[in-house]
Amino acid sequence: MSPSNQLSDLKKQRRYYSGKKKRHTQQAQLIINQHSLQIIATAFSSGSKHDFQLFKDSQAAISEQISCLADSGYQGLSNLPAKSWRPKKKSKHRPLSRQEKATNQHLARGRSHIEHVNSKLKVFAILCQRYSNRRRFSLRFNLIAAIYNLELKLKS
Repeated sequence: MSPSNQLSDLKKQRRYYSGKKKRHTQQAQLIINQHSLQIIATAFSSGSKHDFQLFKDSQAAISEQISCLADSGYQGLSNLPAKSWRPKKKSKHRPLSRQEKATNQHLARGRSHIEHVNSKLKVFAILCQRYSNRRRFSLRFNLIAAIYNLELKLKS
């Protein structure tokens, strides 16, 4: 392999490198209807992109009538016009009050349905193991989401 090809391969790899996880990763984001547990939308990016940046780039339109329940990775969501709830984070100098802890527990109970959907999707090996083929991740993930939605529809 020539040095120029090696350099271009390194640049491509850097895009997928997550400094947090210390490996090459990809991200998938789900938007789920909390009542029907149906997957409404998906978004994908390289592993180095922040969760909230992926949300902004995906152009997911959340109107003011819809409430959004997110995890702590979406800190900037409260600045958007939509109704959104996310857990409060404690800091080194300011611990959480009892009311904030109770609110976080209430949000965690609501998010448990979303985590159940994630666990059902991880039955498919490409979502819970190392995925080596970068090119078709979004296509395969969308197919898995469609299978999940079809199974959900057949059960009801």
